[in-house]
Amino acid sequence: MSKTTVVSMTMKRLVATLCAVGVLGAGAAIAVQRNNAAEAAPAPALAAAAPAAAAPTNAAAGAPAPTPAPMIALPDFSVIASRNGPAVVNISTTGRVRAAYDGRGEPFADDPFFEFFRRFQGPQRGGGNEAPSHGVGSGFIISADGIILTNAHVVRDASEVSVKLTDRREFRAKVLGSDPKTDVAVLKIDAKNLPVVPLGRSTDLKVGEWVLAIGSPFGLESTVTAGVVSAKGRSLPDDSNVPFIQTDVAVNPGNSGGPLFNTKGEVVGINSQIYSQTGGYQGLSFAIPIDLATRIKDQIVATGKVVHARLGVTVQEVNQSFADSFGLPTPEGALVANIQPGSPGEQAGLKPGDVIRSVNGQKIVASGDLPAMVALAKPGDKLTMDVWRQGKAVTLTGKLGNANDRVLASAEQRAPADKLRLGLALRPLDQLERRQMGLPAGLVIEDAGGAAASAGVMPGDVLLSVNGRTVTSVEQVRDVVSRSDRSVALLIQRGEERIFIPVRLG
Repeated sequence: MSKTTVVSMTMKRLVATLCAVGVLGAGAAIAVQRNNAAEAAPAPALAAAAPAAAAPTNAAAGAPAPTPAPMIALPDFSVIASRNGPAVVNISTTGRVRAAYDGRGEPFADDPFFEFFRRFQGPQRGGGNEAPSHGVGSGFIISADGIILTNAHVVRDASEVSVKLTDRREFRAKVLGSDPKTDVAVLKIDAKNLPVVPLGRSTDLKVGEWVLAIGSPFGLESTVTAGVVSAKGRSLPDDSNVPFIQTDVAVNPGNSGGPLFNTKGEVVGINSQIYSQTGGYQGLSFAIPIDLATRIKDQIVATGKVVHARLGVTVQEVNQSFADSFGLPTPEGALVANIQPGSPGEQAGLKPGDVIRSVNGQKIVASGDLPAMVALAKPGDKLTMDVWRQGKAVTLTGKLGNANDRVLASAEQRAPADKLRLGLALRPLDQLERRQMGLPAGLVIEDAGGAAASAGVMPGDVLLSVNGRTVTSVEQVRDVVSRSDRSVALLIQRGEERIFIPVRLG
């Protein structure tokens, strides 16, 4: 008999004695028996028995046994870098630009969005009416005969563009075309049998997925940085409709135009912008989806120019107050604030106060989702829109127009709320005012107080509608407000601008 067996039997007798005199409960004997069994079992059996031993405790607590999280290995970034690095290029530009500011320092350097809007091509120096400019950026080869994708702002105002490969060869590049609206440019160098990067699908990206950037930050060629996708479809406060991919990949001046890879080694975006108060990386990087960039590239290669689709509407965010006013279950969608006369939106039957909730079956959560969808479409594409209008779901169909076909917008419907409960003094527009403003009707706000004033309504504004319903008299306003519960949405015309203003009722 082994020493372990003797100790085990002694423990059993001791526990049995203590249980008999009431010192220990019966569960102790069971526990000792389990421990003894575990000691006697070989290591694999012990590992297999562990979950079963824990099961009674979980069952007694009334909860199922937790499923352990799977162990996920980090991607091997070295493989992606070595395989695709040779197809990433360094771009340098020279040219002359008209100096916009001749004083010392930067005139808006204290503005936190200064670096954001300047993007990160680097400072320009010089004086006089024109100044020499030198820029650096990155790009990547997408065809073996020398087609390169980069950012439009990298080659903006450039009279000469040079491309340097990782094997130290340099080429003079021709700009086939660029599109400032999406910040995509296509270059061509005279070379054959070049290394290329594989292109993926940005629509397949998931938030939290690992991504990798390769570029030339501060001119340091072939620099690799990694991070995760922070958000998708991000709308930024600039004049583009690009649904940016937001990441926390370290991107700095010189990374502009470089590729963003997924863990398969496929390009899913073009690094384009950063948000920075210092000019350097602060954890917010934005990339153009490769699906959009490829569509722009195809147009440039085929025709040398780019055309964009156009709906011709101005939209606002739907907040909780608007949702309450319009009877929406959740504050989602794009609130139509203004429609350009003769635009595809007007031809489709859209009206100010409509809330567009989906387009071609694709849900619109934030207002920026709509222009992003339009940016990915082509002129002539058909639209089926799910619209919320005056408490009812309406389906509208239309066809997108060409953004190059300029249509002058006129001042006509805008939004908001007039409530006599809100402290507004109203009167109808007289004939002269209607003629001067080009409005068929409306109510002049002569005085604003209470909740309406707190919401931003001002004397001199013209009230056009309440909760999407056109109002021409104080009685109509009173009627709509009396049937509203928590808030109303007012369409206001202020000068040349029309806006919706939500006003929460007391």
